Amino acid sequence: MRESDDLTLLVAAAHAAGEIAKRHFGEGPKSWDKGAGQGPVSEADLEIDAMLRDMLLAARPDYGWLSEESTDDPARLHCARVFIVDPIDGTRSFLDGQTGFAHALAIVEDGRPIAAVVHLPMMGLTYAAARGKGAFLGGQRLRVTDRATPTGAEMLVTRPQMNPANWPGGVPAIERHFRPSLAWRLALVAEGRFDGMLSLRSTWHWDIAAGVLLIEEAGGVVTTGAGDEVLFNTEKPAADGVIAAGPALHAGLMQHRLGG
Repeated sequence: MRESDDLTLLVAAAHAAGEIAKRHFGEGPKSWDKGAGQGPVSEADLEIDAMLRDMLLAARPDYGWLSEESTDDPARLHCARVFIVDPIDGTRSFLDGQTGFAHALAIVEDGRPIAAVVHLPMMGLTYAAARGKGAFLGGQRLRVTDRATPTGAEMLVTRPQMNPANWPGGVPAIERHFRPSLAWRLALVAEGRFDGMLSLRSTWHWDIAAGVLLIEEAGGVVTTGAGDEVLFNTEKPAADGVIAAGPALHAGLMQHRLGG
Protein backbone atom coordinates (compact mmCIF):
# COMPACT_ATOMS: atom_id res chain seq x y z
CA MET A 1 0.00 0.00 0.00
CA ARG A 2 1.09 3.56 -0.66
CA GLU A 3 0.88 4.40 3.08
CA SER A 4 3.41 1.67 3.86
CA ASP A 5 5.71 2.95 1.12
CA ASP A 6 5.28 6.48 2.45
CA LEU A 7 6.17 5.35 5.95
CA THR A 8 9.30 3.58 4.71
CA LEU A 9 10.29 6.82 2.99
CA LEU A 10 9.69 8.88 6.14
CA VAL A 11 11.73 6.51 8.32
CA ALA A 12 14.67 6.70 5.91
CA ALA A 13 14.43 10.49 5.79
CA ALA A 14 14.22 10.80 9.57
CA HIS A 15 17.35 8.71 10.01
CA ALA A 16 19.16 10.81 7.41
CA ALA A 17 18.13 13.89 9.41
CA GLY A 18 19.48 12.26 12.53
CA GLU A 19 22.90 11.77 10.95
CA ILE A 20 23.11 15.49 10.19
CA ALA A 21 21.98 16.39 13.70
CA LYS A 22 24.55 14.08 15.28
CA ARG A 23 27.30 15.68 13.22
CA HIS A 24 26.38 19.13 14.56
CA PHE A 25 25.45 18.08 18.10
CA GLY A 26 27.81 19.52 20.69
CA GLU A 27 29.83 21.35 18.02
CA GLY A 28 28.29 24.80 18.55
CA PRO A 29 26.53 25.24 15.21
CA LYS A 30 25.73 28.81 14.24
CA SER A 31 22.34 29.87 15.54
CA TRP A 32 20.18 32.97 15.81
CA ASP A 33 16.76 33.98 17.11
CA LYS A 34 13.97 34.07 14.54
CA GLY A 35 12.19 36.86 16.40
CA ALA A 36 8.50 37.37 17.16
CA GLY A 37 8.71 34.76 19.93
CA GLN A 38 9.55 31.96 17.50
CA GLY A 39 12.72 30.92 19.31
CA PRO A 40 16.11 29.90 17.91
CA VAL A 41 17.09 28.30 14.63
CA SER A 42 20.50 26.90 13.70
CA GLU A 43 22.45 26.00 10.61
CA ALA A 44 21.67 22.38 11.48
CA ASP A 45 17.92 23.04 11.24
CA LEU A 46 18.37 24.59 7.81
CA GLU A 47 20.67 21.85 6.52
CA ILE A 48 18.21 19.18 7.63
CA ASP A 49 15.29 21.10 6.14
CA ALA A 50 17.00 21.35 2.75
CA MET A 51 17.97 17.66 2.78
CA LEU A 52 14.46 16.55 3.72
CA ARG A 53 12.85 18.72 1.08
CA ASP A 54 15.15 17.43 -1.63
CA MET A 55 14.84 13.78 -0.58
CA LEU A 56 11.10 13.68 0.04
CA LEU A 57 9.92 15.76 -2.91
CA ALA A 58 12.22 13.88 -5.27
CA ALA A 59 10.42 10.71 -4.21
CA ARG A 60 6.93 12.29 -4.18
CA PRO A 61 6.96 15.32 -6.50
CA ASP A 62 3.17 15.62 -6.44
CA TYR A 63 3.04 16.06 -2.65
CA GLY A 64 2.86 19.48 -1.01
CA TRP A 65 5.37 20.80 1.49
CA LEU A 66 5.02 22.46 4.90
CA SER A 67 8.03 22.86 7.18
CA GLU A 68 8.88 25.10 10.09
CA GLU A 69 12.05 26.22 8.32
CA SER A 70 10.71 26.71 4.78
CA THR A 71 8.79 29.66 3.39
CA ASP A 72 5.15 28.61 3.28
CA ASP A 73 3.85 27.96 -0.22
CA PRO A 74 0.03 28.20 -0.51
CA ALA A 75 0.21 25.63 -3.33
CA ARG A 76 0.20 22.97 -0.60
CA LEU A 77 -3.48 23.71 0.02
CA HIS A 78 -4.30 22.24 -3.40
CA CYS A 79 -2.27 19.04 -2.99
CA ALA A 80 -3.96 15.74 -2.15
CA ARG A 81 -1.07 14.78 0.12
CA VAL A 82 1.34 17.04 1.98
CA PHE A 83 4.58 16.52 3.89
CA ILE A 84 4.50 18.29 7.26
CA VAL A 85 7.97 18.45 8.79
CA ASP A 86 9.80 19.86 11.78
CA PRO A 87 13.53 19.46 10.98
CA ILE A 88 14.47 19.75 14.67
CA ASP A 89 11.71 19.86 17.26
CA GLY A 90 13.42 21.19 20.37
CA THR A 91 16.12 23.33 18.78
CA ARG A 92 16.83 25.12 22.06
CA SER A 93 17.55 21.79 23.76
CA PHE A 94 19.64 20.67 20.80
CA LEU A 95 21.78 23.81 21.08
CA ASP A 96 22.08 23.36 24.86
CA GLY A 97 23.52 19.87 24.39
CA GLN A 98 20.41 18.06 25.61
CA THR A 99 19.44 14.84 23.84
CA GLY A 100 15.65 15.31 24.00
CA PHE A 101 15.19 16.79 20.53
CA ALA A 102 13.38 15.06 17.69
CA HIS A 103 12.81 15.00 13.96
CA ALA A 104 9.05 14.97 13.28
CA LEU A 105 7.81 13.97 9.83
CA ALA A 106 4.26 13.31 8.67
CA ILE A 107 2.22 12.93 5.52
CA VAL A 108 -1.28 14.37 5.61
CA GLU A 109 -4.20 13.52 3.33
CA ASP A 110 -7.51 15.38 3.49
CA GLY A 111 -6.47 17.07 6.71
CA ARG A 112 -5.50 13.91 8.58
CA PRO A 113 -2.06 12.33 9.01
CA ILE A 114 -1.66 8.95 7.31
CA ALA A 115 2.04 8.25 7.95
CA ALA A 116 4.30 9.60 10.68
CA VAL A 117 7.73 9.30 12.25
CA VAL A 118 9.21 10.86 15.39
CA HIS A 119 12.94 10.11 15.59
CA LEU A 120 15.26 10.97 18.49
CA PRO A 121 18.73 10.28 17.08
CA MET A 122 20.75 10.78 20.26
CA MET A 123 18.52 8.30 22.10
CA GLY A 124 18.19 5.79 19.27
CA LEU A 125 14.39 5.99 19.34
CA THR A 126 12.18 5.82 16.26
CA TYR A 127 8.41 6.00 16.68
CA ALA A 128 6.40 5.25 13.54
CA ALA A 129 2.78 4.87 12.50
CA ALA A 130 0.65 4.40 9.39
CA ARG A 131 -3.10 4.98 9.34
CA GLY A 132 -4.90 1.76 10.23
CA LYS A 133 -1.64 -0.14 10.79
CA GLY A 134 -0.84 0.74 14.41
CA ALA A 135 1.94 2.71 16.07
CA PHE A 136 5.31 1.21 16.92
CA LEU A 137 8.59 1.90 18.69
CA GLY A 138 10.96 -0.44 16.94
CA GLY A 139 9.08 -3.75 16.98
CA GLN A 140 6.96 -2.85 20.01
CA ARG A 141 3.33 -1.98 19.31
CA LEU A 142 2.26 1.09 21.26
CA ARG A 143 -0.81 1.56 23.41
CA VAL A 144 -1.97 4.52 25.46
CA THR A 145 -2.67 3.97 29.15
CA ASP A 146 -6.16 3.12 30.35
CA ARG A 147 -6.25 5.72 33.14
CA ALA A 148 -9.82 6.89 33.48
CA THR A 149 -9.69 10.00 35.67
CA PRO A 150 -7.51 13.12 35.72
CA THR A 151 -6.70 12.97 39.44
CA GLY A 152 -3.14 11.68 39.72
CA ALA A 153 -2.68 11.34 35.97
CA GLU A 154 0.93 11.66 34.80
CA MET A 155 0.69 14.47 32.25
CA LEU A 156 3.24 16.24 30.06
CA VAL A 157 2.30 19.89 30.42
CA THR A 158 3.99 23.20 31.14
CA ARG A 159 3.09 25.16 34.26
CA PRO A 160 1.31 28.10 32.51
CA GLN A 161 -1.25 25.70 30.99
CA MET A 162 -2.56 24.91 34.47
CA ASN A 163 -3.66 28.51 35.13
CA PRO A 164 -7.17 28.33 36.68
CA ALA A 165 -8.43 30.67 33.95
CA ASN A 166 -7.96 27.80 31.49
CA TRP A 167 -10.15 25.42 33.49
CA PRO A 168 -13.75 26.58 34.05
CA GLY A 169 -14.57 23.17 35.52
CA GLY A 170 -11.70 23.35 38.02
CA VAL A 171 -7.99 22.68 37.60
CA PRO A 172 -7.48 18.91 37.31
CA ALA A 173 -5.21 17.43 40.01
CA ILE A 174 -2.69 15.95 37.60
CA GLU A 175 0.99 15.15 38.17
CA ARG A 176 2.89 17.53 35.89
CA HIS A 177 5.97 16.54 33.86
CA PHE A 178 7.95 18.11 31.02
CA ARG A 179 9.94 17.11 27.95
CA PRO A 180 11.41 19.68 25.54
CA SER A 181 9.96 18.39 22.27
CA LEU A 182 6.21 18.51 21.60
CA ALA A 183 6.53 15.65 19.12
CA TRP A 184 8.32 13.54 21.75
CA ARG A 185 5.66 14.34 24.35
CA LEU A 186 2.99 12.98 22.05
CA ALA A 187 5.10 9.92 21.26
CA LEU A 188 5.56 9.23 24.98
CA VAL A 189 1.79 9.29 25.47
CA ALA A 190 1.37 6.86 22.58
CA GLU A 191 3.98 4.65 24.22
CA GLY A 192 2.08 4.65 27.51
CA ARG A 193 4.98 6.21 29.40
CA PHE A 194 2.68 9.09 30.36
CA ASP A 195 -1.10 9.26 30.59
CA GLY A 196 -1.55 12.37 28.47
CA MET A 197 -0.24 15.72 27.30
CA LEU A 198 -1.78 19.09 26.67
CA SER A 199 -0.94 22.54 25.44
CA LEU A 200 -3.64 25.19 25.39
CA ARG A 201 -1.68 27.71 23.35
CA SER A 202 -1.71 27.89 19.56
CA THR A 203 0.35 24.93 18.35
CA TRP A 204 2.08 24.68 14.96
CA HIS A 205 1.11 21.75 12.79
CA TRP A 206 4.72 20.65 12.26
CA ASP A 207 5.08 20.14 16.02
CA ILE A 208 2.09 17.80 16.34
CA ALA A 209 1.11 16.18 13.02
CA ALA A 210 3.33 13.12 13.48
CA GLY A 211 2.49 12.69 17.17
CA VAL A 212 -1.24 12.92 16.56
CA LEU A 213 -1.15 9.86 14.32
CA LEU A 214 1.01 7.96 16.82
CA ILE A 215 -1.56 8.55 19.57
CA GLU A 216 -4.57 7.76 17.40
CA GLU A 217 -2.98 4.52 16.22
CA ALA A 218 -2.16 3.69 19.85
CA GLY A 219 -5.85 3.95 20.77
CA GLY A 220 -5.85 7.50 22.09
CA VAL A 221 -7.79 10.68 21.37
CA VAL A 222 -6.38 14.05 20.28
CA THR A 223 -8.41 17.24 20.01
CA THR A 224 -7.89 20.97 20.14
CA GLY A 225 -8.14 22.69 23.50
CA ALA A 226 -11.84 23.22 22.81
CA GLY A 227 -12.43 19.55 22.06
CA ASP A 228 -12.62 19.88 18.26
CA GLU A 229 -10.94 17.63 15.71
CA VAL A 230 -7.41 18.69 14.77
CA LEU A 231 -7.27 19.22 11.02
CA PHE A 232 -3.97 19.74 9.22
CA ASN A 233 -2.80 21.57 6.10
CA THR A 234 -5.14 24.47 6.77
CA GLU A 235 -4.43 28.01 5.59
CA LYS A 236 -3.03 28.91 9.00
CA PRO A 237 -0.94 25.86 9.93
CA ALA A 238 -1.73 25.90 13.64
CA ALA A 239 -4.15 24.19 16.02
CA ASP A 240 -5.99 25.98 18.80
CA GLY A 241 -4.19 23.96 21.45
CA VAL A 242 -3.98 20.19 21.77
CA ILE A 243 -5.21 17.71 24.39
CA ALA A 244 -4.12 14.09 24.00
CA ALA A 245 -4.87 11.04 26.17
CA GLY A 246 -6.71 7.75 26.27
CA PRO A 247 -10.46 8.06 25.60
CA ALA A 248 -11.65 8.03 29.22
CA LEU A 249 -8.98 10.40 30.50
CA HIS A 250 -9.53 12.74 27.57
CA ALA A 251 -13.23 12.91 28.40
CA GLY A 252 -12.41 13.68 32.03
CA LEU A 253 -9.99 16.42 31.07
CA MET A 254 -12.59 18.01 28.79
CA GLN A 255 -15.06 18.18 31.68
CA HIS A 256 -12.51 20.28 33.60
CA ARG A 257 -11.65 22.24 30.48
CA LEU A 258 -15.19 23.16 29.44
CA GLY A 259 -16.92 23.23 32.82
CA GLY A 260 -20.62 22.72 33.35
